[in-house]
Amino acid sequence: MLFLYIFGDNVEDAFGHLRYLLFYLICGFVADFAHILSLKTPAELLIPTLGASGAISGILGAYIVMYPRARIQTLILAYFITIISIPAVFFLGFWFLLQLLYMSLGIGGGVAYWAHIGGFVAGMILVFVFKRKRTSLKREGLQETAYSEHIE
Repeated sequence: MLFLYIFGDNVEDAFGHLRYLLFYLICGFVADFAHILSLKTPAELLIPTLGASGAISGILGAYIVMYPRARIQTLILAYFITIISIPAVFFLGFWFLLQLLYMSLGIGGGVAYWAHIGGFVAGMILVFVFKRKRTSLKREGLQETAYSEHIE
């Protein structure tokens, strides 16, 4: 939920409220489908999974495409404690690589890593469908940037 709070508002501003809701729901469905495809036995279908992490991963995928250079304030807990500013492409790229690593090593039983991966990839692709098109308008000799309500 912290990632939704940090990254979600910027993606919602770029999409608009209704497109954002639709984007979120579609990413959630794709994430669920990716998780279902990852199951190895029919008995695993009986194990319930619940959560919004796949849909939130879709938001992270959209964010990395739209704002790769945005700086993310990150708390580092190593031999020291400090806050550093990291570009989103590195922060979210590292998060995505961790999902791949944990999934391949089987770390963290009960976590649907394929849902995270599927949602993230869906967000990276769907961003091009849902993002409002930027257009330039000339008014009174001034250049303004506005969002168009048309889907690209």
